[in-house]
Amino acid sequence: QVQLVESGGGLVQAGGSLRLSCAASGSIFSINTMGWYRQAPGKQRELVAHIPTAGSTVYADSVKGRFTTTRDNAKNTMYLQMNSLKPEDTAVYYCNANIIRRGVGYGMDYWGKGTLVTVSS
Repeated sequence: QVQLVESGGGLVQAGGSLRLSCAASGSIFSINTMGWYRQAPGKQRELVAHIPTAGSTVYADSVKGRFTTTRDNAKNTMYLQMNSLKPEDTAVYYCNANIIRRGVGYGMDYWGKGTLVTVSS
């Protein structure tokens, strides 16, 4: 089995920073794309940032210049550095990854359970 576990969420004042982590574990052969999504109360889940297998990272317009995502392939971990946080960034943040399990010849999408980020004004 494969698990994605997010951590680093919490309560922060507007203008502050948080760093989220997403750790993948289990029977992993390789990880293709990884990404962060968020879902605010009463709204649909939306893309925050996406790291493709090749090419440039894609960011939602609403977070460009404030959020940076990176991945450490040796640790099967992805990070989201969030700066200049705004109240509208309040949401549950989810990690997503397309992972090829050992013994399986294709990738499958996995989701973490999410971590809550609350930005107070």
